[in-house]
Amino acid sequence: MSAPAASPRAPWRATVLTLFPEMFPGPLGFSLSGQALASGIWSLATYNIRDFGIGRHKTVDDHPAGGGPGMVMRCDVTAAAIDAARKADADLPLIYMSPRGIPLTQSIVRELAAGPGVMLLAGRFEGVDQRVLDARQAREVSIGDYVLSGGELAAMVLIDACVRLLPGVVGAEESLAEESFEEGLLEYPHYTRPREWEGRSIPEVLLSGDHKRIAEWRRSERLRITRERRPDLFAKLQDKS
Repeated sequence: MSAPAASPRAPWRATVLTLFPEMFPGPLGFSLSGQALASGIWSLATYNIRDFGIGRHKTVDDHPAGGGPGMVMRCDVTAAAIDAARKADADLPLIYMSPRGIPLTQSIVRELAAGPGVMLLAGRFEGVDQRVLDARQAREVSIGDYVLSGGELAAMVLIDACVRLLPGVVGAEESLAEESFEEGLLEYPHYTRPREWEGRSIPEVLLSGDHKRIAEWRRSERLRITRERRPDLFAKLQDKS
């Protein structure tokens, strides 16, 4: 008797809480992520935080306590949006995109891609009242040491990084295994036709047909580039060896 077929994986879910839901899917609607969205490998839902605003004008922000520039997103308004989203997606981890968060790494991306999905809070103005982040147990994540106008673009970066790891999105699994940050190394250089261009040639080893030598060259290049450009990653690799 043959074993029963494995049930297909449920779509990976991305829920975004934002003041600008019209920004989505945006770039996520194109190329690999767009094809995967259209084919149901992942799904996207947005919640307009302004729908939960206070009063006739749907106010979502107020002046910072203690003074200072800018405005802060209110805790009561933000919490109402989170709670509404959690009624539909209670199992999704809540992530607040913030420049003060922990750095987004490939290991975090793999962790999130392996789960049911993510709920992303995209802040605006000076940020979100700390009380709602504490009360709703938001995990703060940063895509880099710089500041954007809002969290929407950062949310798209995180979603795209996760979606491309989902089964069926990237055709060749070995392509994922050899990308930057897998095994703690940056990726090796790529070449294609023409064989010569402006006096520059494709490295002969890549044209040799010797798969062992090609693999060794690529490994050597990954080590060299990581050592030169990301000594922090190279040091971690040495610590493990």
